[in-house]
Amino acid sequence: MHDEIAWIETIAPDFLEVIRRRYHILQHINWMQPVGRRVLAIKLDMSERALRTETDFLRAQGLITSSKSGMVLTDNGEEALNGLEKFMGQILDVHQREKQLMALLGIDHVLIVAGDSDDQPRVLKDIGRLVNETLRVLLPDGRNIIAVMGGTTMARVAKELTPKLSNERELVFVPARGGIGETVDIQANTVSADMAQRTHGTHRMLYVPEHVSKETYESLLQEPSVQAVLQMITHCNAVLHSIGDAVAMAKRRGMTTEEVNMIKSEDAVGEAFGYFFNDAGEVVYKIPRIGLQIRDLDSIPYILAIAGGRSKARAIQAYMKNAPHQTWLITDEGAANQILKGLAPLK
Repeated sequence: MHDEIAWIETIAPDFLEVIRRRYHILQHINWMQPVGRRVLAIKLDMSERALRTETDFLRAQGLITSSKSGMVLTDNGEEALNGLEKFMGQILDVHQREKQLMALLGIDHVLIVAGDSDDQPRVLKDIGRLVNETLRVLLPDGRNIIAVMGGTTMARVAKELTPKLSNERELVFVPARGGIGETVDIQANTVSADMAQRTHGTHRMLYVPEHVSKETYESLLQEPSVQAVLQMITHCNAVLHSIGDAVAMAKRRGMTTEEVNMIKSEDAVGEAFGYFFNDAGEVVYKIPRIGLQIRDLDSIPYILAIAGGRSKARAIQAYMKNAPHQTWLITDEGAANQILKGLAPLK
């Protein structure tokens, strides 16, 4: 149910707002009946005109009736209110947690799916579906360049994207940063190619290694094939990325023992785009990689940060101190509840 609510919230937030408003009106009439419109408007903090519009609708539906004494619920109104109680409890609970996370993390959008992907791998499937639906709503018609990071979460999300995303759109997927050196199936090149195939879009490859020296880095920037892809990344209008645990990501990328120990000594807890963050959101280490940088995100309209599981709570919190406000965090209850408790587990 949480998944369906999140999808409805993404596609038609006004729909859920109407349901919430009318449910609250029925609820307050039930508590206060018989009640006049003026008293009810004050209680609900609504204008009388706005309330009249809603009560006229509810009256036409046979859910309330009016007399000189005020408004009361009909039998049908009581039945509707009772029937909606459980559903509304879920809607209000999920929406409230999303709003709390938005305020806490300083971003404009949060969507939460049910479960904890640490314990239930199927939750990543639900997250992937929600990413697909969110993109369907957000992306404009016409050409869209989508920069994609690699990783296990992104590889799993790719499997849930569908050809419906290409309706009225030309989708071009590009790797957001160089990543040759990681396991092939989770490299950004592989993930972006998979997303393109599943959505009937196209993709471009960025053949540069994970770790490069300064001299190699500057040399690669001069390569025409690299420049062409970097230009596309520069002009992307959407970014899909995950957020990782700092130490786990350092080890996965084959960093030296000295580098891993340094990251630990600096209390790094999260990683994104090759940047390692401590709890305060401070960058304690950065891998010199070719491609999208965090500073580039400010000018990109659609950014989806995808991370779930209670073990990612601290990493999410750390990264979000640097995330642009237009970020959409798509997560699960495991991470969301851990963050809201303020008890992100220590490693």
